[in-house]
Amino acid sequence: MNSNDSPSREFIAKPLNDIVAQEQAIEDAAGGDEILAEEMSHEALGDEITVLTQRVADLRRQEKALQKEIATLQASYDRMLRGQMADVQTTIGRMVKEGLSELEQRKKTLQISVEQLERRQERIRTEMRTTFAGASQDLAIRVQGFKDYLVGSLQDLATAAEQLELVAPAREPEVREAPRDLRGSRDFRDADEFEDDQVLTPRFAEQNFEDQARQIRKILDQYRTMPDYYGPPWQLRRTFEPIHAERVSNWFFAQGGRGALRTMGSRLQNILIVSATISVLRNLYGDRVRTLILANSPERLGEWRRGLQDCLGISRGDFGAEQGIVLFEAPEPLAQRADRLVRQKQLPLIIIDESEDMVNLSLLQFPLWLAFASDPMNPTVI
Repeated sequence: MNSNDSPSREFIAKPLNDIVAQEQAIEDAAGGDEILAEEMSHEALGDEITVLTQRVADLRRQEKALQKEIATLQASYDRMLRGQMADVQTTIGRMVKEGLSELEQRKKTLQISVEQLERRQERIRTEMRTTFAGASQDLAIRVQGFKDYLVGSLQDLATAAEQLELVAPAREPEVREAPRDLRGSRDFRDADEFEDDQVLTPRFAEQNFEDQARQIRKILDQYRTMPDYYGPPWQLRRTFEPIHAERVSNWFFAQGGRGALRTMGSRLQNILIVSATISVLRNLYGDRVRTLILANSPERLGEWRRGLQDCLGISRGDFGAEQGIVLFEAPEPLAQRADRLVRQKQLPLIIIDESEDMVNLSLLQFPLWLAFASDPMNPTVI
């Protein structure tokens, strides 16, 4: 058995040795491959490092190029921005200059307008002080001369009337001499207090009419301080300024209800003066007062009718031959109507518009007349 066992061991050992040798060879081969792979990996890594280095260099070159380009763009942007800013500043400067120039022009225009208004205001104040308030010595002299002329003319007219016997002799003493109690402190609003053969001859400027003068001033003060815009008919319904009150007072007390007033500058203002006069007379004498208005055209008479309706609160029915107010275009029929009213124991109030250049002498014989004289220094457009 021993002899038979040894060959088989050899046979077994030999393949084992071969297997070990093969394994060693394989290990040696694997070690070589690892070495080769390692060497190959080192080479690949080097190549990759080279590529990366080149890429880094390229990127650095691109970075420099980009930085240079950015610097160029920044410089171009700065130049463009500076140019735009310069243009904007130039445009704004030009706009500001034009705006300032326009404002300066408007300022000069406004200053000229203000100066014109101030001069106009001063001129109006001067006219009010001189023309309206009677402070002008020249105006006072002219008014006094005109008054003297009228007084002389009236005296001549009275003399001529006596010679021509324009008024019936039997009635003349009654016109010239009213009873003393008629000129005293009696209330004239009641028409029954007058006898049938008495003729109203108001003399507001005389001292015997002190009570009546007081009553007139009271009425004018009431119109000026407490205007009644919804009062009864024939009462003044409009604002009454001191200048208007002064004109009316002057006509009553300085001129005795017979005289001319310088125009107020417009027909509406003159109508306001006449409205206040009519209202005062109606308050004193009632409906015995008949107003006769003379103007030389239907248009102006229409203005008088509308103005009196507005100021006195009356209607068209108050205008007519037998009513409170009558309108005339010619002085002759007006004088005839006034003469009939006097014979009827009525009180005619004659109003002469400023459009009348001459006053008919036949109108000056009646107890109450008011004429408006145009201002030669400031003529009214009529």
